[in-house]
Amino acid sequence: MASDDAFHDTQQMMESINRFMSDSVPHNRELGLRVVELGEEGATVRLPYSEKLVGNPETGVLHGGAVTTLIDASCGIAVFSKMARLARIATLDLRIDYLHPATPGKDLLARAECYKLTRAVAFVRALAHHGDVNNPVASAQGTFIIVED
Repeated sequence: MASDDAFHDTQQMMESINRFMSDSVPHNRELGLRVVELGEEGATVRLPYSEKLVGNPETGVLHGGAVTTLIDASCGIAVFSKMARLARIATLDLRIDYLHPATPGKDLLARAECYKLTRAVAFVRALAHHGDVNNPVASAQGTFIIVED
């Protein structure tokens, strides 16, 4: 029974985060970003493929800015999933290595984990992929500031 409760709590949390991303961050709403997996170990966010996000019409490859936003959002959500309390956060630094172009027509996933959390800074890493983390489109490492009110 406890695992069923945890599942429902996680589902409710994902729905709340998705509502927040849609209502409070218009850019994320326009991109269609959705949290599809959430836990203390991290978060996975989906970027649905869309022609309006194509960077090069000749190849159909997603624009790097859309990939960056996906990775940044997944990293931020991973930080929230690790924190014991709610606080504002902001990206301090985000380094992204693009390993190969995203496949045209395919949704992109970003899996992020917050591997170190201090009082003031969170450290994250992420992989963007099409479902196979062993064949990432991009890898990232970043830091987020935690703002105390």
